Amino acid sequence: MVDEKKIKILESYGFKSEGIPVVATVVKKDDFVPYYEVKIPGIAEGTKVLLETKLKGELLARVELDISEILDPKRAAEVREKFFKASMGLLEKNFASLPVEKRELLASYLIQNTLGLGELEVLLSDERLEEIVINNAKEAVWVYHKKFGWCKTNLKIRDEQTIYDYSSLIARKVGRQINVLSPLLDAHLPSGDRVNSTLFPISGFGNTITIRKFAANPWTVTTLIENGTVTPDVVALIWLCIQNELSLLVSGGTGSGKTSFLNAIAGLIPANQRIVSIEDTRELTLPTFLHWVPLVTREPNPEGKGEVSMLMLMINSLRMRPDRIIVGEIRREREAEVLFEAMHTGHSVYSTLHADNSEQTISRLTTPPINLPHEVLDALAGIVVQIRHRRFNFRRCLEFAEVHKNGELNIVYRWDARKDEIRQVNPLDRIITLLDLYAGMTEKEIEQDIDEKKDVLKWMVSKKYFDVDPVGKIVSHYYMSPDEVVESARAGKDWVF
Repeated sequence: MVDEKKIKILESYGFKSEGIPVVATVVKKDDFVPYYEVKIPGIAEGTKVLLETKLKGELLARVELDISEILDPKRAAEVREKFFKASMGLLEKNFASLPVEKRELLASYLIQNTLGLGELEVLLSDERLEEIVINNAKEAVWVYHKKFGWCKTNLKIRDEQTIYDYSSLIARKVGRQINVLSPLLDAHLPSGDRVNSTLFPISGFGNTITIRKFAANPWTVTTLIENGTVTPDVVALIWLCIQNELSLLVSGGTGSGKTSFLNAIAGLIPANQRIVSIEDTRELTLPTFLHWVPLVTREPNPEGKGEVSMLMLMINSLRMRPDRIIVGEIRREREAEVLFEAMHTGHSVYSTLHADNSEQTISRLTTPPINLPHEVLDALAGIVVQIRHRRFNFRRCLEFAEVHKNGELNIVYRWDARKDEIRQVNPLDRIITLLDLYAGMTEKEIEQDIDEKKDVLKWMVSKKYFDVDPVGKIVSHYYMSPDEVVESARAGKDWVF
């Protein structure tokens, strides 16, 4: 039994899951991790059981749809509308005394449990969660909360078959399958959330599902500054590099925020340039007005046909006249060769790589399996390294390093773990040389430009301009009329969008 006196509420908040009001409460019990508890105030437990056991079967029998229609993401709205009408009819029959708005709430819940992933759908709607994890049917579902880290939930999957059914449903929606012969699945939901599934006995304790949520409101450079991940000084320098078409690489460990950081700095690309992005799963969200073509790889079908690899997309992208190329992650030698070839032929390239610091980044690029020659590395202007501090549950920009000839490094900015601050440890060198060569900028002009950008960034943070489009519009306006934006920033004016 849990001692009620030892329960401490850490946070409680509400959100909606497809129209269903939900209350999430994070509590600290007599345990090593917090508990994340979700409740739907308007639906009693007995009603849930009735909906899931009796009415769910009746609903499926009532709606005449082919399985291909249900799995087609393009027809999702149409299918949902048919199920909603049928649900309302069933509920009117079984709960005639309930008001219409209450029946609509029950109908939404019934549809989630019929077409979706059951109670997991509620977790998918909470923007404060990064990860949703099922380890097996014996233990509770786990979540990774942006503020509190790993938490146990009050949800539990009924049995191993239900976990398999969820995985199979996800697989069919992307034209794949998971079974005894193919017990591993790497796929994505229509919302963009990444899904990895494994089946017993490959995972010894039972079937698993790991869902990495797609950020509905992705990080922008102002978000990163606001939450302390990076300073205006570092972002202003990165902005200067991107404005002048210098290529950058974002490194870091798993979960360090590499892709999120890449997404944020990609919003600094001018609107009059064509961007081609290449990813295994769609994770980037750029301003809607940018000239952007997102490309996504495709796994082969069960017969081994139809694969579209990252390498194929990278080679194809060079024929699409891109001004900027964004690659989700470099993993293999041929991909890296094409990427650096693009840099050498005048394209600005931005990508991510698994490495814990800038020295390891160079080491990974120049040793197997990537194995690039040191001579090609000077096509890269800089390396940004992200770190996730697991003990304190925050992310920081660990380093910004210039890349010199043959991959030699100059660490310009570094995070001081003792003081939790990012400070300059060395002066700029090669970037000054490159900007002098390609943009005719003197060292003094570079300093003035960085100061201007810092003022604009601090102003955007103070005005709470955190969303992708507002930040992108101010950046694009800055390229057209820098004096106007800088004047507004230094005067503290509101920006009219």
